[in-house]
Amino acid sequence: MADHSADKVDSLRKRIKNYEKAVIAFSGGVDSTFLLMVAVQELGERVLAVTLDSMLIPRQEIQEAQRIARFLGTNHKIVTVNPLEIPGVRKNPPERCYYCKRYLFGALCDLASKKGYQAVLDGTIKDDQSDHRPGLKALMELGIHSPLLDEGITKDEIRQFLRSAGLSTWNKPGAACLASRIPYGEEITTDKLKMVEKAEAYLNSIINGQLRVRWHRGIARIEASIDAFPVILEHREEITENIKKAGFSYVTLDLVGYRKGSLNEVLN
Repeated sequence: MADHSADKVDSLRKRIKNYEKAVIAFSGGVDSTFLLMVAVQELGERVLAVTLDSMLIPRQEIQEAQRIARFLGTNHKIVTVNPLEIPGVRKNPPERCYYCKRYLFGALCDLASKKGYQAVLDGTIKDDQSDHRPGLKALMELGIHSPLLDEGITKDEIRQFLRSAGLSTWNKPGAACLASRIPYGEEITTDKLKMVEKAEAYLNSIINGQLRVRWHRGIARIEASIDAFPVILEHREEITENIKKAGFSYVTLDLVGYRKGSLNEVLN
């Protein structure tokens, strides 16, 4: 690691050592994996990793979180929640992420308080501030600690650290909750989420790299790396058949390719 990156990690370790006991919001993604790894190294059994399981999270991500937690040898708890019971989530306004984070991290705070943990830490990083993220406001209101953000640690630095530590998930594509596949103003339902999850699970079995299937009233809009376009076109009949089996009526390929938070483009 470069000297400035190593300095950031050293500072992060000192920051985490200040906690007597901490709950880590653990999704199994690259950022929360890095945070959990460092927390386990510094606090040992005084860390509790908590994964929130809901219909907004693909089953594969829950299984991956379990596998990583076992590999790191940490205490791990899965808590089942239902964000769709919150109107501000289900109705899907542009501020949906605020209501969702408020609900989810409120549950983590309650758990931490009951179990005697000093703080709840999450894996928010500097890169997250470049997109529409109303959920960050909820984290601030609840007093959630974001040590990676405080130290200015970036995604590239995290991937480099995990790679040097020998974690196979260092280059895992970024993930986002399934609600981010549904345009603002369209009600989020379990059926729509299952359609997206099935379609993406199939595509991930034949395509490497970042991809999303956005739901547009029965139309599947595939966002994938432009490098994957030849594979998609070569298997277009098979892809169309399988995505229609997931419940979609039509299947389209976005010619711009994958980009983070494409549904936020209409907000501008």
